[in-house]
Amino acid sequence: MTPTLHRRLASLVCAVLLPLGHATPVTPTPLVEDVPFITTPDHVAVAMLEMGGVGAKDHVIDLGSGDGRIVITAAKRFGASGVGVEIVPELVAQSREHARRAGVEARTRFEVQDLFATELAPATVVTMYLLPEVNLALRPRLLALAPGTRIVSHDWDLGDWLPDRTLTLAVPQKTIGLEKTSRLHLWTVPAKVDGLWCAAGGASLRIEQRYQALQATLDDGPERRSYSGRIDGTTLHLLGSGGLAWIASATDEQLRTAPAAGSSAAPTWRRSTGAECP
Repeated sequence: MTPTLHRRLASLVCAVLLPLGHATPVTPTPLVEDVPFITTPDHVAVAMLEMGGVGAKDHVIDLGSGDGRIVITAAKRFGASGVGVEIVPELVAQSREHARRAGVEARTRFEVQDLFATELAPATVVTMYLLPEVNLALRPRLLALAPGTRIVSHDWDLGDWLPDRTLTLAVPQKTIGLEKTSRLHLWTVPAKVDGLWCAAGGASLRIEQRYQALQATLDDGPERRSYSGRIDGTTLHLLGSGGLAWIASATDEQLRTAPAAGSSAAPTWRRSTGAECP
């Protein structure tokens, strides 16, 4: 999230045309004009961190951190560590001073940096309050983060990557737009399970994935079944005609399944390197 809406980051040339899944960092062309900062109210900042399930083991990266309140709140109220990234040196200096006064200087860091040059991999939670085109340009990098990483955006979504949850809050003091509300969106980065998976005995499971939504086809000798479902981080849920069929834990190369109620089958599936299962 960004406690401030800093539009000098918004001019992106062709960045919004990047294909889904392209993980190469994008360098934006900053706008030269200044636009007033829009500060996120404290109750919205707290709600964003609560929505992201932030706790003492989390590391929060706030993109466009403004006065630092998101990272400072994450550290002081939720016990997390965090980094705030902001391109305005004066705001970074303010953030460092606010962190010192709040007693969380040791668990927080603020950097003068372009958010497209920021290393996001250490984050377990990414927060942002950016413009729609900036969100879209960031999306490939967000999707490339470790499965289970949570992303919380204030007001703006991530295009056709639909959020797992959306929350609307009353913000009577809001100075932009006609509605005195803020919409918070949550996504959990899904593991990449698209492709062919094989189990012992020649059974195959072909999964088609679009973000967290799944369609799967099981071929096991004379048996052929279709499933729909979703993946929440590394946990895969597949539904058949009779309800929940499988729950599986996903890694890059393996699906470990647990039998659903009424079933004794719990195969382990390995990602195929070919067009068919052996």
